[in-house]
Amino acid sequence: MGSVLDPVIAAVRRAVRESLAPLAGSGSRVLVALSGGADSLALAAATAYEASRAGLEISSATIDHGLQSGSAEVAARAAEQARDIGIADARVVRVDVDGVGGPEAAARDARYAALRELATTTGSAAVLVGHTHDDQAETVLLGLARGSGTASLKGMSPRALDDRGIAWIRPLLGVRREETRAFCAHEGLEPWTDPHNADPRFARVRVRDRVLPVLEQELGPGIADALVRTADQLREDDEAFADMIDEIIEDIVEPSEAGIAVSAAALAANPPALRNRVIRHVVRSEFGVSLTRTQTQEVARLVTDWRGQGPIDLPACIATRRGGLVHVTANEHDSRQST
Repeated sequence: MGSVLDPVIAAVRRAVRESLAPLAGSGSRVLVALSGGADSLALAAATAYEASRAGLEISSATIDHGLQSGSAEVAARAAEQARDIGIADARVVRVDVDGVGGPEAAARDARYAALRELATTTGSAAVLVGHTHDDQAETVLLGLARGSGTASLKGMSPRALDDRGIAWIRPLLGVRREETRAFCAHEGLEPWTDPHNADPRFARVRVRDRVLPVLEQELGPGIADALVRTADQLREDDEAFADMIDEIIEDIVEPSEAGIAVSAAALAANPPALRNRVIRHVVRSEFGVSLTRTQTQEVARLVTDWRGQGPIDLPACIATRRGGLVHVTANEHDSRQST
């Protein structure tokens, strides 16, 4: 009689198996982002087990940011464990971390750029990332605190295609952090504990160690679950809005010199939620910048409260109403600076 599979092992493997189902039998390659921590190590082990059964090839990538003493040794150890669990193609990639937004954001940008490039060079159909249920709850709470709307409140998507056709998959969004630790202990894996995960300088650490425990204590258990449910609901709404906006834009947008023009009457005919989303979508698509709520509402006033007011300066562009059209055109000053 066969041995009974530990429930934690079964849960993590099942989550990975379901995420890989759209690729099963294709012979594609998947790339696992492996930091060496418990979440990504459990993900790598479960993927190594499930990928072979789904007819998929597997690689792993450990990104060495070089921000901590001994980072090269940590990365090498993660790759060694990947090989031990059956990932023959286990790579370490060293990146240089610089840029705006602070060290955490710069490291994230460098990491994702390296993963994206490696996925392209290895011909990987998907990159698997080890974010968990707890990470999702923290992301939603941080987004709520920043007032950044559904873009943050909808949390991280379980599956999303980038502009290269690579799928970014997060199989463990339904798995708790304590389960990935139990998985590693059961499988004899030795996860690395990132000291940054206990550093209160980082907002996410403060949310994890201070804010969520207080909310659980004062409001009762289940706060993390409630935040994740909220993200799921908002993501469904956001996807529905995105489909509606694609249909609307085809009918109300036309080219304009150095930019794009939108029918004021058509914008006015839509409710504020759709109107504001169309405005943000047009500016982001045409100029690659994201408007704040205040900026979006100022542009909307060209439609809803038009009294002949002058052009509205926006990041990289200017919004102006001329007749029945709202024109969004390149900011000449920004254009001269970029040349």
